[in-house]
Amino acid sequence: MILQRVILILLASANKEILSRWKQGLSNFSPIYFAHGFESLTEKLVKLKPEILLLDYELSGLKDQQSILRLINLKKDIKIVVLSPGLSEEMEWNLFKVGVKGCCQRDIQPEQIKRVIDVILEGELWIRRTLTNQMLDELVKITHKKKRVEQATHDLLENLTHREYEIAILIGHGDSNKKIAQSLAITERTVKAHLTEIFRKLRISDRIKLALIIKDVTSRYEDE
Repeated sequence: MILQRVILILLASANKEILSRWKQGLSNFSPIYFAHGFESLTEKLVKLKPEILLLDYELSGLKDQQSILRLINLKKDIKIVVLSPGLSEEMEWNLFKVGVKGCCQRDIQPEQIKRVIDVILEGELWIRRTLTNQMLDELVKITHKKKRVEQATHDLLENLTHREYEIAILIGHGDSNKKIAQSLAITERTVKAHLTEIFRKLRISDRIKLALIIKDVTSRYEDE
């Protein structure tokens, strides 16, 4: 007797033969539901709230990566595996960047599907080896960019005290005096006093100019 794992999986394809093949590989998972078009898929995604979606990239109504973003927005924690007759490395990379957890050949063998699902459920990605280095390089770039932004902002505001620096950053985020006071566990009167000192040190006259300084420095480095 096969013990079934209670994990709701949604299979989306208009090809009955493909759906049958996928289902064979999921014999120890339950329950399994089907969608045969994009609109049907969106409805079932909202109603059933599946944990995993196996998605035929040629599904009727599925136009591009924006369609996949729409699916992810409908259920933020959905784990999507895209299956296609053939994806270029560039297309596959772009799918991972929008939030897809795995990409496979659409005619994948049933026994291989179980391996893919197991990997995804462990919190990992099912990704071709040739893209692994590209993904690592991207992570390194993001980390370096974040550090440059933080350093640039810090250099600009280095004459501020630690508390003044905290308040300046929160102003850059668009926070009100009340919200800043709550976040830092101080009074609004204290926030105003710190702002007066910040304006004096930076030789500006209001919070709008302070917010623009923070945003300008951040955006210039993020655009590199």
